[in-house]
Amino acid sequence: MTDTPKEAPTQYRLIGPSDTGEVSDLLAGQSAKDAKHRLQALIAEWLRMENLVVLSGSGTSVSSGGKVMADLEHDVLETVKATKKFPSTVAKENVLKIIEERQKETPKSSFEDWLSFLVNASYLGKAPSSPFSGVKWKGSAELTQADLSWVVERIGRSIFAECALSLPDAPAPGSTVIAPHLSFLAKLVARDSNLGRAHLFTLNYDTLFEQALELLGIQYFDGFTGRADARFDPSVYGLDVYYPGEVAEGRVRRFDKFLHLYKLHGSIHWQVRRDELRARHPDLVPFTEYRDRTHADRAAILDSLAKNLPSVGILPTANKFAQTLSMPFAHLFRSFQIRLSAPQTFLLILGYGFGDDHVTGIIETALMNPSLVMLVVEPDPNRQTIERVQNYKDLGKRAFVLTPTEAAFETDKFKHATFDDFARSVMPDVQWLDDFLRLRRFEKQIAAGKVEDNDKDGDGA
Repeated sequence: MTDTPKEAPTQYRLIGPSDTGEVSDLLAGQSAKDAKHRLQALIAEWLRMENLVVLSGSGTSVSSGGKVMADLEHDVLETVKATKKFPSTVAKENVLKIIEERQKETPKSSFEDWLSFLVNASYLGKAPSSPFSGVKWKGSAELTQADLSWVVERIGRSIFAECALSLPDAPAPGSTVIAPHLSFLAKLVARDSNLGRAHLFTLNYDTLFEQALELLGIQYFDGFTGRADARFDPSVYGLDVYYPGEVAEGRVRRFDKFLHLYKLHGSIHWQVRRDELRARHPDLVPFTEYRDRTHADRAAILDSLAKNLPSVGILPTANKFAQTLSMPFAHLFRSFQIRLSAPQTFLLILGYGFGDDHVTGIIETALMNPSLVMLVVEPDPNRQTIERVQNYKDLGKRAFVLTPTEAAFETDKFKHATFDDFARSVMPDVQWLDDFLRLRRFEKQIAAGKVEDNDKDGDGA
């Protein structure tokens, strides 16, 4: 008599309150197959809640060439330091000093907080109505207004170049693997159209989600109205998309593929012109190889790559002394708070390490909502995020974290419970994504056939 092969254990842990109220692993002791079925069943149930909110951080862009904030800060500041040609009005030694002191700062503030201080200091010193001619700096740096304006602009350009990421429009030839953004969004909007619309909040500057939405034909509102030269108008978040009835008074139906998109920290395609926020997507192709270069090479080509770009409004530095309606950050964060306070809310958090105190504070306040369920997807089982979520147990059976088992993580680090893995393997599959992929492959085959025919025609001429 032969022994029945033992099924492989699960590679995931789902940590959260059990029926007894104790925090435990809800997938413990299950096989990989059974654990996946239970996990997908729970996620499918949560996705059927009336209000769906997603928060994505820098971890969702890593597989597409993006960087987590610490790496982005390092590359941006090193590129600025590597700049050889400084304007004659700018003291290079003072610019280098403030960057070097920033990199040694203890305790270290967040990069975005630091940038906010720089932008506000620049405003205080140059605004016509300001009673200040400048500010006193800590350390040995003594930046003039010219120094400050230059370094703020240079940092903005460098951030733009680092975040100018492009999404492939289809799987590579012979491959069935697609960009995780495509898989994630297709599954996100596949839920019943009678439920509330999905609300996707992202902290990322890049436009990977926008590119994926357009490739999939998903309609979305992002707070801007207009196409050629869109301007910020938050009233669009109150609109929806419907199919018209057959006659004037016929039955209308909601358009299935639709969501609301919020860029909480701004975007590389935002521009400030004449004190008004505009949005126009730039050509990202010239930036394809930028991130593969040395910091010195990046600094050398940065001006030529970015010289034709207008001032970009990507920094979350809405001026604290002269707030205007053109700066949307206050409105976007207020929308985040409102969505999380709605009844029957499922909050899905991906690629976010709870490092932004302002964002984390909103989330923790939202956990007071008695009908909110939160799932945090964390690829590192040793990160403090897991302990943080465990501490939410006193708020009820509503905070869960999905992470790899210690064994799975040791065997293959950052393979399980990443954004890519969650989008492709954990979320329940949807048929229309397969149909989309078949269509894209067919289009490529047709295009390849036309090229071959044209080549033959050329040879025979």
